[in-house]
Amino acid sequence: MRIEEALETKIDLLSKDPESLKNFEEVSLKDSQLTNDGKKHHKRDQWGNGIEFLFSCIAMSVGLGNIWRFPAQALENGGGAFLIPYLIVLFVLGKPVYYLEMLIGQFSSRGTIKVFDLCPAMRGLGYSQTIACGIVSTFYAAILGVTFRYFFASFSDPLPWTECKPEWSSENKSCISAALLTKTDENETKSVIGSAAAYFGDTVFHAAENLDNGIGLPDWKLGLCVIFAWILITTILAKGVHSSGKASYFLAVFPYVVMFVLLIRACTLPGAMKGIKYFFKPQWNKLLDGKVWYAAVTQVFFSLTICFGNILMYASYNKFSYNIYRDVNIVTGLDTFTSVMSGTIVFGILGHLAEVTGVEDISHVVKDGAGLAFISYPDAIAKFQSYPQVFAVVFFLMLLTLGIGSNVGISNCIMTAIRDQFPHLKPWKVAVPIGVVSCCISFVYITPGGLFMIDIADFFGATFVAFLLAMAEIVTIAWIYGVNRLCKDAEFMLGFKTGLYWRICWGLITPAFMGTVLVYYLKTLDWSNPIAIERDASTGEVLIPFPYSYKLFGYCLTSLIILQVPIWMIIAIVQQKSETLAERIANAFRPTKDWGPRDPEMHKKYVNYVENENYNCFELILTEKGLVKGFLMYAKRKVFD
Repeated sequence: MRIEEALETKIDLLSKDPESLKNFEEVSLKDSQLTNDGKKHHKRDQWGNGIEFLFSCIAMSVGLGNIWRFPAQALENGGGAFLIPYLIVLFVLGKPVYYLEMLIGQFSSRGTIKVFDLCPAMRGLGYSQTIACGIVSTFYAAILGVTFRYFFASFSDPLPWTECKPEWSSENKSCISAALLTKTDENETKSVIGSAAAYFGDTVFHAAENLDNGIGLPDWKLGLCVIFAWILITTILAKGVHSSGKASYFLAVFPYVVMFVLLIRACTLPGAMKGIKYFFKPQWNKLLDGKVWYAAVTQVFFSLTICFGNILMYASYNKFSYNIYRDVNIVTGLDTFTSVMSGTIVFGILGHLAEVTGVEDISHVVKDGAGLAFISYPDAIAKFQSYPQVFAVVFFLMLLTLGIGSNVGISNCIMTAIRDQFPHLKPWKVAVPIGVVSCCISFVYITPGGLFMIDIADFFGATFVAFLLAMAEIVTIAWIYGVNRLCKDAEFMLGFKTGLYWRICWGLITPAFMGTVLVYYLKTLDWSNPIAIERDASTGEVLIPFPYSYKLFGYCLTSLIILQVPIWMIIAIVQQKSETLAERIANAFRPTKDWGPRDPEMHKKYVNYVENENYNCFELILTEKGLVKGFLMYAKRKVFD
C-alpha cells in the first residue's frame, strides 16, 4: 500500500465511520510502516530494555560452552597449556569479533542471512552459519536431556551415582564409590573406575565401547527427557524475544550462586590442589602445538557463541542507538571468569579423584569428552556430608538454566533467519517445526553410540566449519565491506569514534592470527583420522579409529555447510542486472541499496551521511593499480583511512 492509497483510505473511513479510522491507524502502526517507495516496512520485535539484552547475551554466551565444553577441552589439551592460548585468543579474536557482530547486528536490524546485504556475494555465509546453529542446537539439547535425567535422579536417597553397584565391577575393573574420601589400596592391580563414571556410562547412556555394531537405539528415559527439553525451548521461542528477555533474568544470575558453592567444596577436597595446579601451570612446550591453539580458538567460538550468528541476531533486536560497547566488555569479562571458575572446579575434583584412585597423571583420571561434566561435578556433589540431594538438585537446575539459555539463543538464530525472509509468520508457526525436527535429530545423540556422534557433529558440523566460516566472515566485513566503513557506521549509530585497538584487530591482527592458526592446523591435521574413538594420551596415536562410513558422513556434513558459500555467491552474481560479467561480480560484492538502518527516516540520514564517501574500492585490486599496489591501496582505504 502506497502513502497516497493510505490517505485515500483514511479519508474514506473518516467520512463513513470515525471508529473504523481509529482501528485502521492502530493496525497500520502495529504491523508496518509505510514508506515513500511503496514498500511495507514490517515492525521488528525489540528488547523490553537494555538489561534484558545484556542478561540474554550473558545467558547465551555464559552457558554449556563454559561449564561443559571448556573443562573437557582443557583436560584434552594439557590444562595450563590450554589456558594461556585461550586467554590470548580471547583478547585478539574473541572480544573484537564479539563487538564486530554486535555492531553489524544492531546497525542493520537484520538476522544471520539478511545481514549479508552488506555483501550479497557472501550471503552463503549466513546460510552456513544457520545450518551450523541447527547442528549445535540438536546436540546441546541432547546434553540438556541428560541433565534432566540427572535432575530427576537427584531426588533419590542415596544419590544413584554415590555407591557402586555389583554390575559396575568385573574381573578386570574395580569400582570406587564416589562418596569415598580416602585413597584406595595401592596394591590394587585392577583398573579403577569411579561410581559417577560408571553410572554415566553404564546406567544413563548404556555407552558402547565402539561403533562396530552401529549406534544402537535411544534410551527411552533419555528420550522423554529430550522431548521435555525441546518443549521448554519451543515454548520460549514461540512467545518471541520478549519472553526470552524476561527469562534471562533468572537464566543469567542463578548459575553463579551454585557455582560459588561448588567452587568452595571442590577446593576443600583432599588432593584438589594437585588438579588446580595442573590447570594453571603452563606446559611451555605445548604452546608451540598448533592443535592447542586451534582448540583455544574453537573454544572461544563456543564460549562466546560468536561466528554462529547468535550475537548478531540478539543485537538486531536492540534500539538503534543503544550503547553496546559497555555490554561487550561485561559479557566477555564474565565469560572468561566463568570458564576459569568452572575449570578450577573440575580440575579440583579431578585432583581429588587422582588422590583416591591412586592415579598420578591428572589427564588419565577420567576419559575426556562430552561426559566429563557429568562425571566430575556429580562426584563432587556425592562428597557433600550434609544434604547432597539438595546440592544435586540445585546444581542440575543450574545446568538446565545454562543449557536452556544457550539453546534458546542458538535456536532463536534459526527462527530469526526464517522470519526475516517471511516476516508475516507468527513466532509459534516457526518455533514448532524447528522444535519437532530438531527433537528427532537429537535422538541420535542419546543412543549407546551417541557420545561418538556428538564428537562427529561437534568436529565436522561445528568447530571445524566454525573456524572456516569465522575466517570468511572477518574477511568479508573487515576487508570487503571495510573496517573504515564499519567504523563510520558505528560512529553514526553510537555517536563516538571506534578506538585504535578495535581497528587494528579487525583489520590486521584477528585475520592474520586466524589465518596462521588455520594454515598450521590444516597442514598438521590427520585427514584420514581427524577424530578418533580413542587415542594414546601421550603420543596422540589413534588406538581405535572411527569406521570409514562415519568419517565419510562427517565430511559430507562439512561439505553441505561450506558449499553454501560458493552456491549463493553464484546466485548473487547471476541476479545482478549489469551488462558485463566484471560489473556483475563487482556489484555482487557491494552493499545493496537498502543496506543500513531499518528505520526509514534514519536510513535517509545514513544515505546522506555516506554518499560522499568512496567506499566501493574493491575493483582496485583487479583494475586500477595491479595486484600488489592495488591491494596495498585497497588495504589502506578499507582499514586506515
